[in-house]
Amino acid sequence: MIKPVLSLTTIAPGQEVTLVSIEGGPGLKTRLAEMGLKEGMRIKILHSHRPGPCVILAGETRLVIGRGMAHRVLVKDN
Repeated sequence: MIKPVLSLTTIAPGQEVTLVSIEGGPGLKTRLAEMGLKEGMRIKILHSHRPGPCVILAGETRLVIGRGMAHRVLVKDN
């Protein structure tokens, strides 16, 4: 069964997902890469309640990403 690709903003806190792609321009992709987000990495959602930002754990790093940016991060459930 193929897992659907979803926006990071749709994932519930506590879930672990795999980053599939970043749908945005080169500026967004560069900014998120500088924060350490790369395709294929596993991330855990710590907080994603509206209207605030998404808080994720990428490796040993806790990151806070605005909802607009997080909406462009596509992930799949593990």
